[in-house]
Formats: sequence, structure tokens, C-alpha cells
Amino acid sequence: MTADTTAVLFLALALVLGVAGVCGAAARRLGQPAVVGEILAGVLLGSTVLSQTWGGLGTGPYERAQPLLGALANVGLALFMFVIGHELDPAFARRSGRTVLWVAAGAVLLPLGGGVLVALPYAEEHGPAGPLGFTLFIGVALSVTAFPVLARILSDQKLNHSRVGRIAMAAAGVNDLVAWSCLAVIAALLGTGEAWRLAFLPVYLGLLTGMVRPLMAGVLRRRARDGAEAGATGAVMVTTALMASCAATEWMGVHFAFGAFALGAVMPRAQGGGAAAARPSVFEDLANSAGHLLLPVYFVIAGTRVDLTAFRAVDLGALAVMSAVAVGTKMAGTRVGAALGGLPRREARMLAVLMNTRGLTEVVILTLGLNLGFIDRSFYAILVVVAILTTVMTGPLLRVRRVRPPDPVPGSAGAPPSGEGLVAGRGTATGPEAPGGARGGKEVERGAP
Repeated sequence: MTADTTAVLFLALALVLGVAGVCGAAARRLGQPAVVGEILAGVLLGSTVLSQTWGGLGTGPYERAQPLLGALANVGLALFMFVIGHELDPAFARRSGRTVLWVAAGAVLLPLGGGVLVALPYAEEHGPAGPLGFTLFIGVALSVTAFPVLARILSDQKLNHSRVGRIAMAAAGVNDLVAWSCLAVIAALLGTGEAWRLAFLPVYLGLLTGMVRPLMAGVLRRRARDGAEAGATGAVMVTTALMASCAATEWMGVHFAFGAFALGAVMPRAQGGGAAAARPSVFEDLANSAGHLLLPVYFVIAGTRVDLTAFRAVDLGALAVMSAVAVGTKMAGTRVGAALGGLPRREARMLAVLMNTRGLTEVVILTLGLNLGFIDRSFYAILVVVAILTTVMTGPLLRVRRVRPPDPVPGSAGAPPSGEGLVAGRGTATGPEAPGGARGGKEVERGAP
């Protein structure tokens, strides 16, 4: 790498991170989660400044810097998907059982079916890999709920410790697990890689659950007993396992994001209590890295594929149709599921608004779909706008409906925190506002929503 390319790389990173930070702060001042500003920064910066600059310069250091930014973006995505997998809380889903499953089922099945149906008229024109892959992918994309963005919104609305907030977090975790599993199956069945490599997938999953999980549980026990030195060792081990898991799934023909997600899902929570449990864990360190440093690079790379100025009249029509179906099916499905789960109408209405949040997760899925050939650039741009719109509308809808935070769940940690001590992409308090002192830190380490 020449000196000119190195200079351009650092200059591009400075531009990306600076603009994302400013836009994130502006979004917070407007009552939106910071990630909304980061997404908009990536789309606008990628589709206007960087892509046009590189395209005009042609060959040279600017063009050679693009793969380097892409590599950093992939690392950010891997960290992000690890955090998403680790944020799943099966314990609360089991305790809430019937209600969570009904809400998750409604929030997945109706958007999935509606997405497949609404995609049929567009499949021939916008499905490079064929109509089947296009329609199935659109169904999965519209069924997503953005787990980390929902966590921030719940904190901002002081709903963290309410029953509706906890149900929303658990249902969103189940929702994303189903969506990513469906996407993995679609990618494996319709991919162009060597099919025989998929035979190693059960072996890979067995290694994760039978070897990696017990090994990391031992690391966490040593961290609780020995302190910072064991924590640093754990961070190295988690990072090594993460990179190896991504490489394994990519070799098998399944996108590396699935490997990161699967590793996060099997990773145990921290054990122990007191000061050791209150310290930031290796998982929180990874979340900070993904949310504050590398992930904005991913959205800039994604933004280079979105050209909002090239929208045609027919694209605007497709945008209106996809937005209506995405919002209508998600809210209707969630309300039906909440009603079947025995929730009162007011809480069902709140859940419908919250589960409509798509944000980061859908942008990640859409970028994967574009890379895998399920959708073309035109429809990718349409669905990115849908993801942004459904995220932006969540806060205002809660305020317009004058929904007040319900009382905390009996036995929960008291009044909800203000959210100032949140780790990027997580929905729990980690700073001095965490209720109960060290006990509050323990709840965070256990992954409580």
C-alpha cells in the first residue's frame, strides 16, 4: 500500500466517522436514536460525496482505498452481528413463553407472507438470481425488527423495565433469529457455491455448542475470579473465535454474517457478581467497537450502492407500495399476536409501533441480499428508504398516540434508567444510573433486556 493510498484511507475514515458522529448527534436532538443519523449519513455520504469522487478519479489511490474500507466495513458487520446474536435472551422468552411467542409469530408471519405476495409483480425486473430468490428475500426483509435500535428507543422512551418493553425485546430477539435463519437457508439453497461444503454445517454448529461455549464459560468464570487480566485474555479469545467462525461459514457458502451471529447466540453470559460483574465485559467492548467505530464504515459502503437521485416515477410507486405493506403487515401481525397472547389493547398497540422498527438490521440484510444477487440496486435503494422510514416513525408514533410508560414489571429493577450509559447497540444500563449499583451491572452482564 503506497503512501498516497494510506493517506486517502485515513482521510476517508476521518470523513466517514466525523459525518456519522455529527448526524448521530443531530438525530438525538430531534428525538431519534443516533443510529438513524448514522444510517442517513452513510446513505447520503456514500451516494453523493465518496462514490462520485472515486468514480470521477478512476484509477489511482482513491480507487485502491475502496477495498480497504470494504474490509474494515466487513469487520464492523461481523462485530455487529456477534452483538445481535449475543443480545438474544432465551431465558426471558421462556419465562414469558406464550405471550412472547405469539407476538413474535404475528410480527414475522404476516410480514413474511405479505412481502412474498407484494414482491411477485417486481420479481422479473428486479430479481437477478430469479423470481424465487427475490420473492423469498423480500418476505424476509420485511419481517425484520431491528433489535439494537429497538433497545435504544425503549431506553429513550423509558420503557426498559416495563412489561411491554421486556416483551418487545424478547419478541424482537426471536423475530431476528427466525429472519436470519430463513435468510441463511435461502442463501444456502439458492447460492452458487459448492453445495457439498454445506455438509459441514452440522459439524460447525456442534463445535460451537459442544466446545466453544464451555470454553468461553470457563474464561468468564476466571474473569470473575481473577479480574482484568482474564478479561483481556477473554477479549482476545472472543475476537479469534469470531474471525474463525466468519471464515468457516463463508467457506461453507453461507455469508460470514451468519457465522458471527451464531457465535454470539451460543456465547454464555458473564458469571459471578460484585465488582467483577459490574465491570464492562468483553462483549460490551466489542459492542462499543462495532457501534462507535467500524459499523458507520459499513453504512457508507452500503450507501455507495444507493442513488436516491436516480429514482423514477415507477420507483416512487414501488416505494409507496413496499412502505404500506411493510408498516401495515408488521403492525397488524403484532397486534393480532399480542391479542392472542392475552395482552390488553393498549399494550398491543404499543408493541405494534415498537416492532415496526427496522433500522440497522434491515440495512444489513438488504446489503447481503444485494451482494448475493437476490435484488438489484434499484430495489435495494427502495428498501433502504423503507428501513429508514419505519425507524424514523417509531418515536413520533409513540408520542402522537400519547402512550405513557406503564409501570415497571413487579420485581424489576425499579425506575427505568435515562439511557445515558448505554453501550452502542444494547438496551441496558451500564453506567452509574444502572439501578441497584453492582446488582444493576450484574443484570447487564446476564443480558437482561
